[in-house]
Amino acid sequence: MAWRKRDAADGKTVRYTTLKVRLCPTEAQAELFENTFGCCRYIWNHMLADEQRFYLETDRHFLPTPAKYKKEAPFLKEVDNQALIQEHNKLAQAFRMFFKNPEAFGHPGFKRKKADKDSFTACNHVFESGPTIYTTRDGIRMTKAGIVKARFSRRPQAWWKLRRITVEKTRTGKYFCSILYEYDSEAPSPAAPTAETTIGLKYSLAHFYVADNGEMADPPRWLKQSQEKLAKLQQRLSRMEPGSKNYQEAARKYRLLHEHIANQRRDFTHKESSRIANGWNAVCVRDDDLREMAREIRLGPVPDAGFGMFRECLRYKLERQGKPLVLVGRYQPTTRTCSACGFAGDAVPRKAKTWVCPKCGAAHNTEVNAARNIKRNGLAQICA
Repeated sequence: MAWRKRDAADGKTVRYTTLKVRLCPTEAQAELFENTFGCCRYIWNHMLADEQRFYLETDRHFLPTPAKYKKEAPFLKEVDNQALIQEHNKLAQAFRMFFKNPEAFGHPGFKRKKADKDSFTACNHVFESGPTIYTTRDGIRMTKAGIVKARFSRRPQAWWKLRRITVEKTRTGKYFCSILYEYDSEAPSPAAPTAETTIGLKYSLAHFYVADNGEMADPPRWLKQSQEKLAKLQQRLSRMEPGSKNYQEAARKYRLLHEHIANQRRDFTHKESSRIANGWNAVCVRDDDLREMAREIRLGPVPDAGFGMFRECLRYKLERQGKPLVLVGRYQPTTRTCSACGFAGDAVPRKAKTWVCPKCGAAHNTEVNAARNIKRNGLAQICA
């Protein structure tokens, strides 16, 4: 993933790219990671509790630093200090976002071991003796942990600068590391969208999306295909004693299957978004509220489709090529407007597949007609 932050002095663009690798730690390194996860939760919860207590007593906000807790909790000195500092920075950022827009960002809450994701972040510092974090041929050198073996699916370029890493543990017990790199790049030349090089996409419950040219994605229903396996695993879990070894093993298989489904969805999303971003100069989609749609259509595959992730992948992949992603207003009457003559008729039933314009008599596929109207409205926004 890459995005632009600022313009460099020589006219180039500063970009950030994240590479995600699989970690294979030893038992001692895995134990250090687990201790670091726990220390990060400890620091977060104590800083938040002290901030709330200070606010109740003085009516002012003050966030203590991690150094305050090292005397009463000596185990904090056993983990990387950078991980604790980043927890302080994250909590401070959470409060800044909350004060800026309380309606959109809730008040920071306490972390729980079973509910929150296990992760920690550490920044790279370059000294005369060398950097604190760097990659080797088959691993990553980290503070306190040493060289941790890793599986690289992609290697960074020689001029990329390593800024920070984020180590996380999945529910299935796997360790991953997201490495953030910074590098200078030529600013992409803005693309010139035309009617021929622009595509309009309409979210579809049946086909994932329908394009204005009639193209449909039709991905497999991964969750539906694995529903029988999931049901059997759930039946086995219901008959076992919670906490037993058999229960833990069955729960791990259940989580592995859900992780496999999520990986299948993510793989399709990235491949399809890359194909569209590389093939078109502009993409127009409607700014649908997918959470609201999921509440209205309870039995529909809205959460399983992953269209929100697909839209976000399209955004940043188009942006780094100088191409726009145009969001059309969600309340635009795209479905009941004739793409041939522009007449806006009455509301079309949700399950209707075809629609005949009462003015010009043109017969339309409802989803293709909506995609064409989305494209037309998007081009109007670009040219405005």
